[in-house]
Amino acid sequence: MDRENLTLSAADMRRHAAEFVGRATARARLPLDYTAASLRVVDRLIDGLRQGGAGREDMAGPLIGIGAYVGEVLVREAGAVWVDIPADHLLRSVFAHPVGSRMPDGRVWNPLGRTVNRFEIGPQESLQTYFLTLHGRRPPRTRRRPVRSPDGLAAGLC
Repeated sequence: MDRENLTLSAADMRRHAAEFVGRATARARLPLDYTAASLRVVDRLIDGLRQGGAGREDMAGPLIGIGAYVGEVLVREAGAVWVDIPADHLLRSVFAHPVGSRMPDGRVWNPLGRTVNRFEIGPQESLQTYFLTLHGRRPPRTRRRPVRSPDGLAAGLC
């Protein structure tokens, strides 16, 4: 990701995530399918970046792409929406990024910042664990099962 062409707004985050997936899967078939389980792969990719010895500034573009992917997992799996954070809002200085993910309960989370933390601090900042411990997620999608009537025939879906 070219830092000079990097725009960070809620409207751009889906594109940044898709570009990350395109780059990450260009040479290897990685299971980056926007599910919570795929965040384990993302954690391992960040471990590889850490081992490369590059600093945060050198990795700013890739970390934005990875953070956008994490946020898109929140959007698709937890019911979040990307939001722009106004320049004068307290969250902007706390997040250090102009965007966040608003969960169904109204709380705003910082997947871009959490991704940077994962890179700088290490495995204890797991992105998969981040997703699994977030407050305000919508309940997981449940599979509908046929309801059996007393005669053993499928009566409908519950």
